[in-house]
Amino acid sequence: MSTQTSPEGNPLRDPLDRRLPRIAGPSGLVIFGVTGDLSRKKLMPAVYDLANRGLLPPGFALVGFARRQWENEDFAQEVHDAVKEHARTPFREEVWQQLAEGCRFVQGDFDDDTAFETLKATIEELDKARGTGGNFAFYLSVPPKFFPNVVQQLKKHGLSEGTGDSWRRAVIEKPFGHDLASAQQLNQIVHEVFPPNEVFRIDHYLGKETVQNILALRFANTMYEPIWNRSYVDHVQITMAEDIGIGGRAGYYDGIGAARDVIQNHLLQLLALTAMEEPGSFHPKALTAEKLKVLSAVVLPDDLGKNTVRGQYAHAWQGGEEVLGYLEEDGIDPKSKTDTYAAVKLEINNRRWAGVPFYLRTGKRLGRRVTEIAVVFKRAPYLPFESGATEELGQNALVIRVQPDEGVTVRFGSKVPGTSTEVRDVTMDFAYGESFTESSPEAYERLILDVLLGDANLFPRHQEVEISWTILDPIEEYWDKHGKPAQYASGTWGPAEADEMLARDGRSWRRP
Repeated sequence: MSTQTSPEGNPLRDPLDRRLPRIAGPSGLVIFGVTGDLSRKKLMPAVYDLANRGLLPPGFALVGFARRQWENEDFAQEVHDAVKEHARTPFREEVWQQLAEGCRFVQGDFDDDTAFETLKATIEELDKARGTGGNFAFYLSVPPKFFPNVVQQLKKHGLSEGTGDSWRRAVIEKPFGHDLASAQQLNQIVHEVFPPNEVFRIDHYLGKETVQNILALRFANTMYEPIWNRSYVDHVQITMAEDIGIGGRAGYYDGIGAARDVIQNHLLQLLALTAMEEPGSFHPKALTAEKLKVLSAVVLPDDLGKNTVRGQYAHAWQGGEEVLGYLEEDGIDPKSKTDTYAAVKLEINNRRWAGVPFYLRTGKRLGRRVTEIAVVFKRAPYLPFESGATEELGQNALVIRVQPDEGVTVRFGSKVPGTSTEVRDVTMDFAYGESFTESSPEAYERLILDVLLGDANLFPRHQEVEISWTILDPIEEYWDKHGKPAQYASGTWGPAEADEMLARDGRSWRRP
């Protein structure tokens, strides 16, 4: 056995032993806004799934903070119900009992000093009872307007700094501001309380196995890198489509829209991972440096009118039911110019990608729920076949499916069986569910574990957030001054203007 001491300081653990998973040390998690949907459907089930997989310490503590007048038992029951309904792994009573012993609830508003004093006392009590070592992460599952309030209260009541070797971390959900100025202001407020390396901005897309697989696909294989450039790639399409409307989120969504909600964070992060150069290592600083280089090289088209499109879903039949248009939804101003669909064309000014367009699109009430990255290659410069033999041959493509059926598809030409020579597109498919016996963890499982371990690999740093806003802000400003969103029927793939945008370039959108 190796005598080398592992990073966790345990001489009996060999850092090269892959059989042992990464397990969080003594710690606890405080969730602000614990009564919200995100907490109920994602965060609490993810905590249980981590415990069920043996990745949390036995004395893990979970503290909920919200306005509801609950007792600790009520909160434990709420976690229990959320876990039973939404957890990925089977429910086990003994795991639940151990977790429930560390559940506490603090009732109060974000400007209530007494509540924060109670929170401090609760954390001190858990330290003694559960052995958390003073290590706590504060998860702000609250609307962005409350971020400054919560972090300043944490500082005021001495909760933002641990004593001795213990750590305190802040976890922030998107959106990180609504433009560059607000993002910078938010970063400044948060960094006055928590050092930048202890602030974790959650982009749940980066927690998905398939997104991490982009890096494995590119840098662990030799077959892709030689053709991953302007000499072979014709264009790249990055799509995130939803088949649902805004639901009850009118208050949050109106005034923000699809581009701010999805393109600024998710899609630009996917673009960065697809287009970046190989990092020297997978250390967070090395990864961030390469992502920043590529995001800094992104350029907007000269004519934003022709190369960007925004739309709103309209009243139509979708999936066998009649659905309302965006302007008919509850709480939406009938004159609203908020986009529920956005498509933009971007280019990257560097040697690898110069001249290759990246088309990004996102929308609600589209044909189906799907997120994918399609790298579409140039056609062969010469085809030695008879003219009719390649009529049904398209362009080679490598498609990374982020959700829902995670995997990778390669599209290429193959001869059709028969006596004549005819070449047609075929696909070769890799599906996560079929190739591995272990099911992929939920994105929030991976991300919460990384926060507790202090691993910042999958979290955008504040520079990335700010540079993404510098890309999107000019588009939003242009839209603000010119026209209004195009209408598209619910259940279709967006407005006709988006198809025309690609048709002008001699291309068309992929049908996922």
